[in-house]
Amino acid sequence: MDLYDLVELRDAVPEENLPAGAVGTIVHVFHRPDLAYEVEFADQDGRTLSTVALTPDKIQQVDTTDAEQQP
Repeated sequence: MDLYDLVELRDAVPEENLPAGAVGTIVHVFHRPDLAYEVEFADQDGRTLSTVALTPDKIQQVDTTDAEQQP
């Protein structure tokens, strides 16, 4: 996964009020001490709801290929 990729939470993060399946954008990649991603979650109006550092096992990349092919 790379900077600005869309990702989906595998499990809820209750302390941030984020349900499983919430979609966010990677805004920073940490390489040390271990690989992790800072992910920003926003509402429908683009206002940031939460920004959370997550390990790769907590998220999965969203497949956007279908959306890119539609007119």
